[in-house]
Amino acid sequence: MEFANAFSELNDSEEQAERFAMQASERKAGSAEAEPGDPDFVETLSYGMPPTGGIGIGIDRLAMVLLGRDAIRDVILFPLLRQRG
Repeated sequence: MEFANAFSELNDSEEQAERFAMQASERKAGSAEAEPGDPDFVETLSYGMPPTGGIGIGIDRLAMVLLGRDAIRDVILFPLLRQRG
């Protein structure tokens, strides 16, 4: 059962600069989804950023655990999305 989404942030300034450079080349090639770089952010990262991360727990997943249900359909808040049966 998936309970939560976890993530960690990239805190290496050189790696981030390379990724911004790749996105810039994609942007020049016409990609609408490529983000522009942020040199101020890269500079800030170069001074040091502690490892960061987080976890996102959905209320529906938490309800599944607390109520002892195996299927998300048993606790979903929108009854129209439940299977009839």
